[in-house]
Amino acid sequence: MFSWRAEVRPGVWAAFTNVAAGNLALHVGDNPAAVRRRREMLERAAGLGSRRFRFMNQVHGSEVALISSAGTALASGPAHADAATADAPTADAMVSTGEPLAVMVADCVPIVLVGEGGPAEPVLGVVHAGRPGLAAGVVPAAVARMRALGAADIGAWIGPSICGNCYEVPEAMRADVAAIVPAAWCTTAQGTPGLDLPAGVRSQLEAEGVAVEYSGGCTREDEGLYSYRRNSRTGRFAGLVWTGDEAAGVAK
Repeated sequence: MFSWRAEVRPGVWAAFTNVAAGNLALHVGDNPAAVRRRREMLERAAGLGSRRFRFMNQVHGSEVALISSAGTALASGPAHADAATADAPTADAMVSTGEPLAVMVADCVPIVLVGEGGPAEPVLGVVHAGRPGLAAGVVPAAVARMRALGAADIGAWIGPSICGNCYEVPEAMRADVAAIVPAAWCTTAQGTPGLDLPAGVRSQLEAEGVAVEYSGGCTREDEGLYSYRRNSRTGRFAGLVWTGDEAAGVAK
């Protein structure tokens, strides 16, 4: 069910799912009831009890939604339907002061962020950083929103995504993105123009003073993960962050 899972701070857990957890997206033509069952199984595996992972409608932008303790999504974008609840925000990042969060991907970069907050709860974040979002600055926008909530000592966990060796793009596209994020410029294993999205994400995090604690492998090279570049008719796996018991990962 998990390609990687760890207690990343005392009482805070992060994980990335794999194909064993099944498709977690409602927008790819899957049976909605089956998707919701998989999400519920994931929540049980994480020990959330009555709590739920909050999903968002991702549109390759830079909107950051604040998820309140009451479960209300606060963002400027409208709510759409690709989530378990009707109040899912249209955004490419979410932050909260303890609410469980989820980000879906199938080649884009899923990022989990955790910062020291107040005495009760840490500040949590998830980011969906595809090519457009990376160039639009969704990563620094999420970090800034966390700091506005009082987050300090923010760490980042970068999940599996397509690597620079595999992500071929037109030369003009590479130039456009690299003009904004120079670290993303690369050449693929075939010698063609490429983009290294994980390297671009890492450079933006480092520029914000955020330490990268973990970085996953390549989705296209790992058949245990969903990859849109490998098969356009595919599901989505998730990056997750939640608070839980230090010993067992059981949610508070």
